[in-house]
Amino acid sequence: MMLAPPLWIGLLLAGFAGLIAGGYVNWATYTLAWNCRPISPWAAQHEHAPARRLADRLPLWGWLGLRREADIHGAGFWRRPFAVEVFMALAWAALYWWEVDQQGLVHHQFEALAGRALPRGALAAPAWTTLATFLSHALLLTLMAAASLIDFDEKTIPDGVTTPGTLLALALAAALPMSLLPHVAERMAPPVAGVVVPLPADAAAQMKGAALYVEPLSLVAPNAWPQSLAGAPHGASLTIGLACFALWWVALTPRIMRWRRGMFFGLRVLAARSLRELLRPRSALIGLVGFVAITAVWYRGGESWLGLLTALVGMVGGGAMVWAVRIVGSAALRKEAMGFGDVTLMMMIGAFLGWQPTIFIFFMAPFAGLLIGVTQMILRRDDVIPYGPFLCLAAAAVTVGWGWFWNQDPHGFQAIFELGWLLPAVLALGVVMLGAMLVIWRNIKEAIWGVEED
Repeated sequence: MMLAPPLWIGLLLAGFAGLIAGGYVNWATYTLAWNCRPISPWAAQHEHAPARRLADRLPLWGWLGLRREADIHGAGFWRRPFAVEVFMALAWAALYWWEVDQQGLVHHQFEALAGRALPRGALAAPAWTTLATFLSHALLLTLMAAASLIDFDEKTIPDGVTTPGTLLALALAAALPMSLLPHVAERMAPPVAGVVVPLPADAAAQMKGAALYVEPLSLVAPNAWPQSLAGAPHGASLTIGLACFALWWVALTPRIMRWRRGMFFGLRVLAARSLRELLRPRSALIGLVGFVAITAVWYRGGESWLGLLTALVGMVGGGAMVWAVRIVGSAALRKEAMGFGDVTLMMMIGAFLGWQPTIFIFFMAPFAGLLIGVTQMILRRDDVIPYGPFLCLAAAAVTVGWGWFWNQDPHGFQAIFELGWLLPAVLALGVVMLGAMLVIWRNIKEAIWGVEED
C-alpha cells in the first residue's frame, strides 16, 4: 500500500510540480489564445527578439532573463507569468497539504457519520486515495488557470485547453477511479469501487457487521452502484456512455446557425457542416479512439467502468446546465449570453468532478459574476464579462470544500440528491426563473442607463 511521504517532502515535490504546471499555464495562455503571442520561452520567439538561452526555460529564473524582450512585448510583460508560476507552486503545495495531509475532503464526512467532532487522524482514508484525488484536482486547477487567463484576455476559451483536458479526465477516471471526489458510506457488502477505512475496535463493534468505505463519487451517489449500470453484458450502460461521448464530440464542431431561409434549411446546413468537421482527420481520430476505448472499458467492467461512466455523465450533465443557460440567456438578452467555450469548460470540469458537484458550481458561479458585472456596469458601462473564471472559481471552492458540501448530515446538501426525479425538475425551474430575471435586468439597463441590446 502506498504511503504518503513526510509532509515537508510532499510539499516540496508538490511545489516543484506546481512550478512546472505554471510553465504550462503560461505557454497555453500565450500560445493557445486566438491572438497568440510569442512570449512563452517554450514557444517560437519573436522574429526581432534576441536569441533565447536554455536558462530562459527555467521556472521563475527564466522570466528574469526574458526582461530583455521588454521593448518587444511591453514593459513589465514578464510580471504576470512570473506571478502565475509562483501562484501555481503555492497552490499545488496548499492543495497537497489540504487533501493529503489534512484529509480535508473526507474528514468532515467522517464527522457527519460519527455525529461529533473528531480529531484529525482519528479516521483516515488510505494515503494512496488522497494522493489520487490530489493529482486529479491539481491537473484540473492547472487547466482552469489556463482557461481563465485566456478568458480574461480575450473573452474566449479555446478548445486547445478544454478538449485535451476532457480527454485527460476521462482517461484518469477509467485508469484511477479513486481520483474522483470521495464519498464516505457505510456498506454491508464491499462496493464495486472503494477502500475500507480502518476503525478503532469500539467503533467497529458499533457497525453491526457493516464497514466504512471511501468510494469514488459515482453517478448514482449517495446510492450504491446498481447492477444495471455495470459493464458487459449490460448494453444499456454502454449506450449511455457512448451517447454522452457522442454529444461531446459533436459539441466540438462549429455551431453557426443560419435562419434566413427557414429553420429546417438552417438545421440541414448545420448538420452538413458538423458532419464535415467530424470527418476531418483530427476529429475523426478523436471519435474513433474514444468510441473504441469506451467499449473496451465497458467490456472490462468493474471499477474502471464505474469511473469512466461517472465522468462521461458528469461531462454531459455539467455542460447541459450551462448550455441551457446559454440558450435561455441569449433569448432573454437578445444577444449571446455566454460563449460556447463556457459550455466546453463546464464539460471538462464535470468530467473531472462528476455531475453532482456541477450543480453546486452552477448556483455559486453567478454570485461572483453578478457582483463584478454590476460593478463593471456602473464604473465602466461595460456589461461584457468573462464567465469562465467564475465557473473555475466556483469549481475550486466546491472541490476544496467538498467535505462540507457532501456529507450525511441530515440537514446538509447531500440530502438534496435523494429527491430523485424532483431534482432535474428543480433545475429546470431554476433555468426558467433565470430567463425571467435576465429579461428584467435587460429592461432595467434600458430604462436607467439607456443601454439597448442589439
